[in-house]
Amino acid sequence: MRDYSPNYLFLHRSGELQRRVDKGLAELENCRACPWECGVNRLNDEKMVCRIGRYARVSSYFAHFGEEDCLRGRNGSGTIFFARCNLRCVFCQNFDISQQDAGKEVSPQRLAEMMLELQEQGCHNINWVTPEHVVPQILEALPHAIAGGLRLPIVYNTSAFDSLESLRLLDGIVDIYMPDFKYWREEKAKRYLKTGKYPAAARAAFKEMHRQVGDLVINAEGLAQRGLLVRHLVMPGELEETREIMRFLAEEISPHTYVNIMSQYYPAGKVDGAHYPELNRRITSAELRDAYALARRAGLQRFDERRGITSS
Repeated sequence: MRDYSPNYLFLHRSGELQRRVDKGLAELENCRACPWECGVNRLNDEKMVCRIGRYARVSSYFAHFGEEDCLRGRNGSGTIFFARCNLRCVFCQNFDISQQDAGKEVSPQRLAEMMLELQEQGCHNINWVTPEHVVPQILEALPHAIAGGLRLPIVYNTSAFDSLESLRLLDGIVDIYMPDFKYWREEKAKRYLKTGKYPAAARAAFKEMHRQVGDLVINAEGLAQRGLLVRHLVMPGELEETREIMRFLAEEISPHTYVNIMSQYYPAGKVDGAHYPELNRRITSAELRDAYALARRAGLQRFDERRGITSS
C-alpha cells in the first residue's frame, strides 16, 4: 500500500509494543484473554475452553483471494488461520479447524516468519483469522516480524467474542477490524454458539473496535486502509436476529458502518436432519432480499448486496 506507515512501528520504537507484549503474556498466567475468563495458567501450558496453552496453533497460512474485494486486491490477503476457537458454533463451516485437532503449535519466531513470507508474496495485508484466544501470542510474535521488515496493515478477523482487555492491547496495532456479528439474543447464542455471553461481549467489542479505528476507509487503489468492516451471515429463519443487529450497527456504532451481508450459509458441523433441523437448509432468495431491506430500513448506508443464492 503506497505511502502506508503502520502505527505499530511507532509503538515498537517507543517501547509501548513491548509493554503490551509483557502485559498480554502476564495475563496468560490467570487467563482472561477472552470472555470465558477461564483463569488457568496458560504459561504453564494449562488449557481450558479454547484448548490452547502456551503457544498458538496455526492450521494454514496463504494468500487468500476469497476475502472482500477491498482486502484481497490483486495479490490476496495474507491470512493466518489460527486453530481451535473460543466458540462452539454448531454450524461452523470450518469445523475441522475450530473444534478438532488441526494445525501445529508455532513459536513466536515462526509466527513472525509466516507474516514475512506473506509480505514477500505481495499480499496487501496480514489477516489474523480466529485470533480471539491467542492475542498475547500474536503480540509476542510482532516485534520479531517488525525486526524482519514487516510493514503491512493488520486485519483482525474475529467472531467478536473478544475481551475488552485483549482489544485494548491491540489499540494502534490493528488497522482493520473485521468482526462477525452472529446472534443478538442470549438464548440463540446459548443454543447455537454454546455461550449466552456472546451477544453482550460482541456489542462491547464492536464499540471498542469502532472507537479505535472508526468507519472503514478505502484508498484510491480500492484497498481497505483503516476502519471497521462487519460481516453478518444470514441464517435460516433468523431475520429477527438480523433486524436487531442491523439496528444496533446503524444506531449505536455508525450508519456508515460497512457491512458484508453474507449469503453463503450451508448446513455444516453438527447440523443435520436429526440435530438442529431448523438450520438444516440454505437460506432462500427471499430471506436474503429481506436482510438487505432490513439493513436499509435501519439506516445503514454501506453494505454489499450480492444475490448468489441457489435456492428460491
